[in-house]
Amino acid sequence: METRLSSTEEQLDQIKNQSAVLEVRLRVSEKRLEEQETGSSAQFSRMESRLTDEQSRTAEFETQLSAVTFRLNVTKELLDDLKNQSLAGAAELASLSERLTAAQGNTEDELKVAFSAGLTDSGIVGPFDEETTLIFSKTITNVGRGYNSSAGVFTAPVTGLYFFSFTAADYLKGYMGLYLYRNEQPVSFSLDLNDHGGYTSMTSAVALQLDRGDQVRLALPASYRLYDDSRNFSVFSGFLLFPV
Repeated sequence: METRLSSTEEQLDQIKNQSAVLEVRLRVSEKRLEEQETGSSAQFSRMESRLTDEQSRTAEFETQLSAVTFRLNVTKELLDDLKNQSLAGAAELASLSERLTAAQGNTEDELKVAFSAGLTDSGIVGPFDEETTLIFSKTITNVGRGYNSSAGVFTAPVTGLYFFSFTAADYLKGYMGLYLYRNEQPVSFSLDLNDHGGYTSMTSAVALQLDRGDQVRLALPASYRLYDDSRNFSVFSGFLLFPV
């Protein structure tokens, strides 16, 4: 009986020892499991943090990409506008070039100014009771069409320095005289005395600076007379020296 009891106690001690060992192993396993869980949790946290960082970077990249896309679209619109403006500018430049060429042609034509006109084929002109503008009606030359043979007036087509001259003739005794007017202001008065009763003439010339639209004419004083016929004894001439 005692032997069995001892054997049972030994078995019980063995079971206790085994239980203690198992308990130790269980605690070690639990600790390892806890450590693994802790490590896994930390690793998961790190992975989750990395994922969050990647998501943030992706979102930032998408934002930058959107901004770049927007700038590219704006740049494309600006380039399209510049292209359209360039085409419009080229068309305007071509039109301006055409107008400039035409203007240069017109300017060259305007700078060609010269005229000469004879007084009349009718013989004696005057005397008149009052000062009278002489109408040199026989156009010899009228380049630039500045001289009006119906009114006896030259109108400056461009601003510049002009040269005018005239020759007046008569064959009877007495005074010959002519006023030269710029607009309504007398510039010069030429006078000569025919004291021998034959053909005689006088000539005068003047350089005048005229503005565009200024007018020049010759006027015969009251009681004076001139003579002209088909031989052009009396002639009024003028031309542009240069523009100013």
